[in-house]
Amino acid sequence: MATSHSHPPQRLSGFDSWKDGIDKADEKWNAHDLEIKAAVQNYEFHLLSTTPGFPGLDWRLVKAMLWVESGARDSEWKIKPMQIGARLDLGLPALLGNIEGGWLIVPPSYLPINESAVKINPRDNIRAGIGYLLMKMANFDIQTVMDRDTHIYEVTVMPKDNLDRIARANGSTVDVLVKLNPAAHVLREGQVLKLRKASRRKIVTGWKSIDLWNIARYYNGGGDPLYAQKLKYAWETVRRGAAL
Repeated sequence: MATSHSHPPQRLSGFDSWKDGIDKADEKWNAHDLEIKAAVQNYEFHLLSTTPGFPGLDWRLVKAMLWVESGARDSEWKIKPMQIGARLDLGLPALLGNIEGGWLIVPPSYLPINESAVKINPRDNIRAGIGYLLMKMANFDIQTVMDRDTHIYEVTVMPKDNLDRIARANGSTVDVLVKLNPAAHVLREGQVLKLRKASRRKIVTGWKSIDLWNIARYYNGGGDPLYAQKLKYAWETVRRGAAL
């Protein structure tokens, strides 16, 4: 007579346990679809008209991010589904700060961003999360930007003047002075220079590829080593569900 042996149930690995939750996703996991679509549409309308070469953003990629960041079984799903503004998160301060360029990314209709609302309202969390994602996908540079004032002014070189001092004093840049006065590499007192109003500003010069790998690299503030793997699985699941 054969002897039966009982075996303890096999425990799922961290990824397999997470994957099992994704496989059992129900309608609750679609709760933020309308907010995601609306926010992506607003960002695209803004960035297509203000930045060069914006590649567009598939709203389903953002949905997959939400599934990785929180998911309908997480208590944060109804508060901070994209987890921007979570404890120790540096994404929200970066987006709201005056260094990384968030003001160039966020649509004017979303400004000013309410920091408190981002931490308790899923709509605002999604808007801010998309803003941070796109800020990290953008390429920036500091360049001369011409003022709307197209008038050509004249300025007389004074003792101890140099191009930088003249530009700062007259609301222009050295680049503009050099372009309008190609012979002005050596200044003489009394010399008359042409000048146009301009300033040095941070601008968006182009975009990284907005794909799974770059999202995992630039948005994964928590340092989850499985983030890329999870995002790929969530993305495939979201796409498969949309095709049904």
